[in-house]
Amino acid sequence: MSVRAHRISYHRRPEKHRWLRSNGTPNFSNRIYHRTEDMEVLAKRPVETVSSSTPLLEALEKMARGYRSLVVVKGAGFLEGLLVQTDLVDYLGGGERYKVVVNRHKSNLYAALKHEPVASLMNKSPIVAYVDEKFPSVLEKMVLHEIGVLPVVTRDNRVYGIITERDILDYLSAASFVGVKAREVMSSPVITVSTSDTLKKAMETMIKYGFRRIPVVRENVVEGIVAAMDVIRFFGSHKVFKYTTTGLIEEVLRVPVSNVMVKKVVSVSLDTDVGEIARVMEEKGVGSVLVVSESNELLGIVSERDILYAVAAKR
Repeated sequence: MSVRAHRISYHRRPEKHRWLRSNGTPNFSNRIYHRTEDMEVLAKRPVETVSSSTPLLEALEKMARGYRSLVVVKGAGFLEGLLVQTDLVDYLGGGERYKVVVNRHKSNLYAALKHEPVASLMNKSPIVAYVDEKFPSVLEKMVLHEIGVLPVVTRDNRVYGIITERDILDYLSAASFVGVKAREVMSSPVITVSTSDTLKKAMETMIKYGFRRIPVVRENVVEGIVAAMDVIRFFGSHKVFKYTTTGLIEEVLRVPVSNVMVKKVVSVSLDTDVGEIARVMEEKGVGSVLVVSESNELLGIVSERDILYAVAAKR
């Protein structure tokens, strides 16, 4: 089997329950609850939006410019849904929604992108933050529901802005020294795919394990990393059409993942401070870093979410 898990003896990333008190509330430090700003101040604006009738190809083109999600609106800016990267990865070959491409569009790539609307994939009842909601409450929602983006709306459901894990990390000044090491928050074992695996295998692995990024290895040596955004850019930039002569999506999904992955991987050591990792992520414009040994053995992976939880729980 080509999907591998690199196993080591260090701590695994704390599961969600380890961040919760016995009463089910997040185990945040008191300083988090002293942050009383509301979303009117913290939400990012303007918001990149689409309508529910927008073709998926157009949504992909927008996301390929660097958006992790698109807010779906109707009428005078009322929230109708939310489309995230993994919805598209699922549809384009990674999960159950790929059946729509095969059955409804007869595997025709162009038809599956041009004639399928955003409404088919969007979350019609996304978790939201309200414009007058305080920061601790919003962070609790992210932790309890394990989500990285929330539309910010008024009480009558008009879209006001958006808030993401990255925004919160910036707000908490995570780049300062926090006294938590990579080994304490990293995910391990690390699920990987091989450079010889197909794009479809990488997408299926993302959806199966719920990860937005997967390291790519050759004989246990890291060669790159493939993220949901790389898949989005592959399709949304129209590069995908260079890999088909028949117009069938199966032809595209047989492309080696090495053709889509990013080869420049950002890595840190086991003892790198979480604050330094946050700074490196921001500087390099990445959402995760790999944790490696002195001999470049892959030991773990640290994501924005791991850092966010560590910073929020620090006493």
